[in-house]
Amino acid sequence: MSAPQRWSITTRITLFTGVVAALLSALLATTLMIAINRVATDFLTDELAANAGRVATAVEQGRIPYPLAYHQSRNMQVVDSRGRVVAATKALQGQPRMAKFTSDGRTSATSVVCGGVFPMGECNIVVARSARYGGESWIIYSASPVTPTWVDPRLAALVGGSAVTLAAAVTYLGHRIAKASLRPVSAIQAELEEINASCPDRRVPVPSSQDEIHALAESVNHTLSRLEAALLQQRQFVSDASHDLRSPIAAMQAEVEDALIAPQETSVPKLGVAVLDDLKRLQAIVHDLLTIARLDSGMPGAREPVDLAILVSNELRTRRPAKQIESALEPGVLVVGDRSRLIRVFTNLIDNAQRHAESTITVNVRREPGDDQHFANGVAVLEVIDDGPGIDPDKRELVFQRFIRLDAARTKDAGGAGLGLAIARQIAENNGGTLRIEDSPRGARFVLRLPAAPGSREADEPASSYDMLNWRD
Repeated sequence: MSAPQRWSITTRITLFTGVVAALLSALLATTLMIAINRVATDFLTDELAANAGRVATAVEQGRIPYPLAYHQSRNMQVVDSRGRVVAATKALQGQPRMAKFTSDGRTSATSVVCGGVFPMGECNIVVARSARYGGESWIIYSASPVTPTWVDPRLAALVGGSAVTLAAAVTYLGHRIAKASLRPVSAIQAELEEINASCPDRRVPVPSSQDEIHALAESVNHTLSRLEAALLQQRQFVSDASHDLRSPIAAMQAEVEDALIAPQETSVPKLGVAVLDDLKRLQAIVHDLLTIARLDSGMPGAREPVDLAILVSNELRTRRPAKQIESALEPGVLVVGDRSRLIRVFTNLIDNAQRHAESTITVNVRREPGDDQHFANGVAVLEVIDDGPGIDPDKRELVFQRFIRLDAARTKDAGGAGLGLAIARQIAENNGGTLRIEDSPRGARFVLRLPAAPGSREADEPASSYDMLNWRD
């Protein structure tokens, strides 16, 4: 891992802010100094032009003013029409003319001259101004050293110091902002480290600011809520499973203990019959638990085309129902899924119907048009309807929860472990479908909807193509 990756986010933000602030401050200081230098140069050029104009006016009047320049760093020369220097400031006395260029008429000309009459390595701004005297054209040169980039050392120090102060202030401000922005993250981390299985109801603090950290905290709390619900469901699952497993085990233990205490009052066949019922119930519960474990783990089932009408017909032929079963099975309603799991859904629904029906169970299989892209090829519908007491609308979702049995079904003979409908719905949802309890004139109406596979017959086929069957023990 490289060094920057080992640094904290605050350090990286502070470093980035500092580098950017330093670069921008340096750019600002440089731009400011260039602008000041340009203004100072223009001001100096105007001053040199004014000095040259003053002397040119005096020359045209037939006199040469002394001193030529009032500033020690300014140099001037008066050159006659023959190119001779007739007057110069003290530093240029005895020197040839400082420049060769001339001005045009009453306007001045400006140029930068390096070397020559000036010290080596020094450049000067030279302004030339023409003057008419005695019918001849004279030239007045006014010069001054070029304004340095820093203009003045004190000004450069002030601008540089201000740039450094600005960069430091922005860096410090960036550090404070980064630290303050990430403070809620530290609080979230500290709270997460304290949350464990013994206190799943705790939540991380949500900052008042409407930013990404606020959204992160809310997302974390939503996740914790789901985890708490899953943990509570798991605990309830273990508790309910233990309770349902304990009942047949306790019954078997009681039968065996009774046989041991009074062996003369029982026999092996009698004991076997008594224990076998509890073993079957125990086996059913364990089978349901294994099925739920496989579904929860996401273990995929087989993917094959299954004709619902044939599947239902075959299952009805192998059963010995205690109630009359009427069926209307539309042929050619195909779905793609695991045949064994689909059989499990149907058997769970039909077993539930047999427990609650008074006399008749109705099974329907048909295909309906799809209403969205999820059911592009139509909807395969399986209905199981009983003529029992039905289920109150406010309890229709409750029966699909694990280990839930309504009060009327909470007996050993009536309802199993309360896992059948939960397993059926989970299998339906894993196949992209739904399982719901819908309105019915009488009893409970369970409706399974699955995506129809390509090749299913259209739903508008005549009803005469249905298989109308009655099943009775």
